[in-house]
Amino acid sequence: MSSLTGKHLIDGEWIATESGFKSHNPTNNTENETSFSHGNVDLMDQAAQAAANCAETFASLPVKARADFIRTIADEIDARGDAITEIGQAETALPASRLEGERGRTVGQLRFFAEWIEEGSWLGARIDTALPDRAPLPRPDIRVSNKALGPVAVFGASNFPLAFSTAGGDTASALAAGCPVVVKAHSAHPGTTELVAQAIDAAIKTCNFPSGVFSMIQGGDQSVGQAIVKHPAIKAVGFTGSLAGGRALFDIAASRPDPIPFYGELGSNNPVFLMPSIMSEKADAIAEGWAASLTMGVGQFCTNPGIIVGLKGTELDSFKTKAISILKDIAPQAMLTDRIAAAYANTTKALAGDNRLTCLLSTQDTNNPFCATPAIFEIDYAGWKANSDLSEEIFGPAAFIVECDNLEQMEELSANLIGQLTTTIQMNGEDTEAARNLMPHLERNSGRVLVNGFPTGVEVCHAMVHGGPYPASTDSRSTSVGSKAIERFVRPVCYQNMPDDLLPEALKNANPLGIQRLIDGVWGTNAL
Repeated sequence: MSSLTGKHLIDGEWIATESGFKSHNPTNNTENETSFSHGNVDLMDQAAQAAANCAETFASLPVKARADFIRTIADEIDARGDAITEIGQAETALPASRLEGERGRTVGQLRFFAEWIEEGSWLGARIDTALPDRAPLPRPDIRVSNKALGPVAVFGASNFPLAFSTAGGDTASALAAGCPVVVKAHSAHPGTTELVAQAIDAAIKTCNFPSGVFSMIQGGDQSVGQAIVKHPAIKAVGFTGSLAGGRALFDIAASRPDPIPFYGELGSNNPVFLMPSIMSEKADAIAEGWAASLTMGVGQFCTNPGIIVGLKGTELDSFKTKAISILKDIAPQAMLTDRIAAAYANTTKALAGDNRLTCLLSTQDTNNPFCATPAIFEIDYAGWKANSDLSEEIFGPAAFIVECDNLEQMEELSANLIGQLTTTIQMNGEDTEAARNLMPHLERNSGRVLVNGFPTGVEVCHAMVHGGPYPASTDSRSTSVGSKAIERFVRPVCYQNMPDDLLPEALKNANPLGIQRLIDGVWGTNAL
């Protein structure tokens, strides 16, 4: 912790501001030692201008150089691993194993993107060669490939101090695309943020890259975040956080004189559908798996399974009995911040007194304002249908169990879901036809549909989608995890009758990078 400066990183310089704040240790409700500078609008302007000044240079660097830079960031983070775990525990109450695993995920996705950009297909290179003899009109030579969008603002997430924050998926995919990044740090874990920013700063210096490629601003009020979204140099935003905060920034991005894409991941309650045949076999086992998923990380995952949908009867009763028997014995656990814990406590206590619901398990009072325990509520389908406010995400280990009279009600519920990051079907072979009736609705309302698992845990791979229809995210066509995340920060540029010397490397006749290209309708790496 002694290596922390409490400063902002702006265009290669570590800068202090007068006012300061300290992070809290959620485990014992004490302040941590280091005082951190508050961000301000002037710092945001400096960072955005520095990003704009080097944007074209960074985007035009050879892909190999950019990939090596991203790998160097990963190496520098690993080199600080013990220090990151130490301050991360003090700021978040997350166990060392979780922080080490999240660090592994963070450096893993950096290296994943380094390999991906070297492979080249993300450029979307397509070539339609000239057809001078075509009748009635000739066709010109037309080529297209992706180009970096420009400087990207990234907002650090409260619940993932590494994988969705300073060097997380948004930053990794933006840098891979060739976009400089300005990070607005989350005030809950400023020390963790600074150590990762130090790693990126070291990588910039090692690779002799422009200093404006990355900046980080600590703390600050809402005006600082608003300022970066409004700044004319910023061309896209990556955000992971609350629906209210994300929607406010999304509206700012859309109302700019030059509207920009705002990629907000805003949360979800991730329904789990319990099909009847598998419930007759495995109700208790499913309950055990669900209880573990619901309470993982004190329920502070955006993929937390907060709604159970099942049929009334002995199987669902057995499921509830087993789940409650596990959940009631879970001791209070520290949440990330006292504000998060207070919001969770206020919401669940209000629901416990709500006469629309049956409270199966209420939260316990704790002596630590950071701590929380599970809460479970039950409602029938008619009540759920009549009370749309219950569909809003509860950030924490709380859930609703919705009892349906028949499969038709389950299907109707699936058809009327708000946008979700995930939905899950627990089923066996005999449930196939019933599950088939749910699928069109779940595909329409979800970014990821699972069978016989639980949604906590998001794999970094080419096929992953971590996004979904609003309000799960602000753009259902995008993902913040996996190789497709890079598509958020590039745009296609078309070249017509362009001399070979002026074309991007991916479109040159000789194809010096050996990139997969679609040439006159056929994929290959051939030269022209």
